[in-house]
Amino acid sequence: MNDDDMNSQSGAKVIPLQPLKAKKASERKWGKAVMDLGFCIIPSLLLRAQARLGLNPTQLAVLMHLADYWWEAERKPYPKMETLGNRLKLGPRQVRRYIAELEDAGFVTRIERRAPHRGKISNEYDLSGLVSQLRALEPEFREVEEKVKAQRSAVARLGIRSRRGNT
Repeated sequence: MNDDDMNSQSGAKVIPLQPLKAKKASERKWGKAVMDLGFCIIPSLLLRAQARLGLNPTQLAVLMHLADYWWEAERKPYPKMETLGNRLKLGPRQVRRYIAELEDAGFVTRIERRAPHRGKISNEYDLSGLVSQLRALEPEFREVEEKVKAQRSAVARLGIRSRRGNT
């Protein structure tokens, strides 16, 4: 089943991603020079559900930075601890502690990487735990979103009727 089939079955109104249009809109918003340095796609649900997921601001920042290195679904990110620390203004021990907390919460799985004749190199980070938790929360957030949308629509219709009745 492809995405179109799933969208039509669920009744969802999904606007297909139009890369060129999205790129132009982003360039208008942020500036071409800024966008040329790269961007990262993050689901809004991660931000909206931050408190619900129990993520403190630094844990969320660590996840965002890991996601910035996750370019392909099949290839897990593997930034160096030092790189994450520099980006976040955290020491290596702090970065390790936050990643351990994310691992304990089931958001991240560290996968040790070794290179022949070089020993241990940067870890790989599997974010499938985060993906699973967001997928589990999605129906509840969608239900609330649809209720609010229906309420807005109902209020708008009532407003028109009451104005017609008052004339």
